[in-house]
Amino acid sequence: MPKCTEGVVDFGRVGRRVVQAAFDGGDIVSDGGVMLLRRIDERIGLTRAAAGVFADGRRAASVRHSMRSLLAQRIYGLCCGWEDVTDHNTLRHDLALQTAVGRAEELASAPTFSRLERSATPAHAAALHGVLLEKFIAGRDDAPEELVLDIDATHVPLYGQQEGAHFHFHYDNYCYLPLYVFCGQDMLACVLRPSWRDPASVLSALIKLLARRLREKWPGVRLIVRADSGFCRPRALKRFDAWGVDYIIGLAKNLTLQWQVAIAERALAEQYQDCGTKQRLIGEFPYAARSWERERRVIARLEHGPQGPNPRFVVTSLSGDCTELYEGLYCARGEAENRIKEAQLDLFGRRASAHRFAANQLHLLLAAFAYTLIIQLRRRALQGTELARACAATIRIKLLKIGAAVVRNTRRVRLLLASSHPLKHVFLSAAHALAP
Repeated sequence: MPKCTEGVVDFGRVGRRVVQAAFDGGDIVSDGGVMLLRRIDERIGLTRAAAGVFADGRRAASVRHSMRSLLAQRIYGLCCGWEDVTDHNTLRHDLALQTAVGRAEELASAPTFSRLERSATPAHAAALHGVLLEKFIAGRDDAPEELVLDIDATHVPLYGQQEGAHFHFHYDNYCYLPLYVFCGQDMLACVLRPSWRDPASVLSALIKLLARRLREKWPGVRLIVRADSGFCRPRALKRFDAWGVDYIIGLAKNLTLQWQVAIAERALAEQYQDCGTKQRLIGEFPYAARSWERERRVIARLEHGPQGPNPRFVVTSLSGDCTELYEGLYCARGEAENRIKEAQLDLFGRRASAHRFAANQLHLLLAAFAYTLIIQLRRRALQGTELARACAATIRIKLLKIGAAVVRNTRRVRLLLASSHPLKHVFLSAAHALAP
């Protein structure tokens, strides 16, 4: 078998010149922009705080890599597109990544990260969730009057013998169902759950923990829970009422709800037959399911178009115009799905390759920390640039993936970035914005 990683590759000619390639360039890196991650990490203290709460059970005499450098190396790697721990068998020699982590020698290898994952416990997950929440609080300069907490779940497909693996009919696969909580673009929690559990099974307990800490910091803040119908559970609604937490949550269709709007739907159908254009109506009525202890306000959005009626229902504790609540507040929850895509697809939160459930929860949290770094980089350093609204994948390709030659001696480390990089002005602007 030929050695495909060695030797010179011939790419023909350009004029009289022979074109050849070989991996013998020396200390040249593809992630020259990783230094921006170091800057933003130093600014918000993310990996330092994570290392401070991550209980280290290793024997001190055998430790070569501090917990902070391990977490920084893994999180920076995810930001730069290296999703597998096996990538670090080579990346540990990358001079740019070494410099970003703050070391001048080889970084950790894949076996070291595997041992780190296997050491993960539920206590580690709880502590790291606390760091996510505290960094969100620290990032707010003023006390907010209102916070909207978006709740959503998604699936992580499984292709092995992972703990807690269960077949889910809807997704037609063995999977986990992690629960995410966002406030705007900030991720507050990402709880891994087996797919046999109800999506709302940990909702009220999670909201209770978040509400307690947020109100401890901001006693007058108004909290609103926003979610789809998969999270509408009588126990959760009752607890939200008792805790003074407002909500606007989707409500699954049933015969009673459809009977309530039957006359309005018939009128919309007649109007559609007369004019041929889609008809829409938003109204409200009091409603109490059998499992509810009292009536609640339900907003109904009715549509009739070429494919027939399409009703949607929302239960809420909020007052105000029903149209504004539905269109201005409830429909905005779709933005949380875009944030989940960034965390899961762009930053590899969907990878659950470890056998142990706690190890896969740790990987989900590391992806959440990588997401937080990218979000803070965009918020603090890219405002007013063409990447001000870019997603994580775009930021990685255009700002972190910069070719560079690294010159390191006893006095300094110089990154000679590609002179023809199209967005070097954005990189320089970001670096200046993050300067100490």
